[in-house]
Amino acid sequence: MTRPAGPLRRGWTTGACATAATTAAYQALLTGEFPDPVTITLPGGEAPAFALAVEERTAGSAMAGVVKDAGDDPDVTHGALVRATVRPAAPGTGVTFRAGPGVGTVTLPGLPLDVGEPAINPVPRRMMREHVEALAAAHGATGDVDIEISVDNGEVIARQTWNPRLGILGGLSILGTTGIVIPYSCSAWIDSIRRGVDVARAAGDTHVVGATGTTSERVAAEVHGLSGTALLDMGDFAGALLKYLRRHPVPRLTIAGGFAKLSKLADGHLDLHSARSQVDFASLAGRAEALGAPAPLVAEIREANTALHALQISQAAGLPLGPAVAEAARATTRSILAGSSVPIDVDVIAINRTGTIVGRA
Repeated sequence: MTRPAGPLRRGWTTGACATAATTAAYQALLTGEFPDPVTITLPGGEAPAFALAVEERTAGSAMAGVVKDAGDDPDVTHGALVRATVRPAAPGTGVTFRAGPGVGTVTLPGLPLDVGEPAINPVPRRMMREHVEALAAAHGATGDVDIEISVDNGEVIARQTWNPRLGILGGLSILGTTGIVIPYSCSAWIDSIRRGVDVARAAGDTHVVGATGTTSERVAAEVHGLSGTALLDMGDFAGALLKYLRRHPVPRLTIAGGFAKLSKLADGHLDLHSARSQVDFASLAGRAEALGAPAPLVAEIREANTALHALQISQAAGLPLGPAVAEAARATTRSILAGSSVPIDVDVIAINRTGTIVGRA
């Protein structure tokens, strides 16, 4: 996921798209005409206009759809068709939400929605309510409506997200707190990490794994006999996980990752992506020297081509560089978690590319 050079174009969240589709559908329900484009107001005051991709009016409902434009962000939901079907509801019932095809349903506690609710997050719900209320006031209506949100192919797209891990089944979540997608902010992944911690705590997990990838997650799960909600795919965002755990602790944390990424954590980097932090071969050479490596070996590690090469050099010489990196990564982790209201025990597992453990602390 390499960030393109130059200025990047912002996009719109699924919550903004659902609000635009709802607004257009409700206006058609009240007036018989779909506004196209439809303009909405975001929480920050911006007023973007959205073109309608589909529209349909029946005797008892109106449906409008908007194609999500994520701008230049590599968002898996870019290009998805978000539909809203609005139907009149019984007087006094207000606005109710339903999950249509491609929108998930909450099945586990710990999320900001009750179990059994459609996975339409609180801010998008508020946005839709506010736009319904404004239209109702303008047209002398009650604003009592049933809103069904659906996403074409959403159940398939959701397999590329955290939703299955979070117990959101059947499709995507309708997300967004600002309505705006900032390219390469990775806000959705970071939010998913936080929700993963919330779900793990609600499930009663006392030991969780923060893994940089699927192989390290599998190894840590096998070592500790963990599964399900205890496994958190932190990816490169070690800092996001650790800072959230500091405020919302669990008794035990295992950090698991490849040797190269953990060498960056060992040096104090909290974003492990290659575009934002680099393996420091001088640091690896310094650790080797502290372990008693002779000068020629230290120099060889300093000039290594990759972190894996440095590891192979140390292993051939019988030098425990892997455990040293794991111990330093543990020290960084503990320093970030310091100040938590509950002490958090930490262990670290470093692996190579084949999934073999090369260091533990």
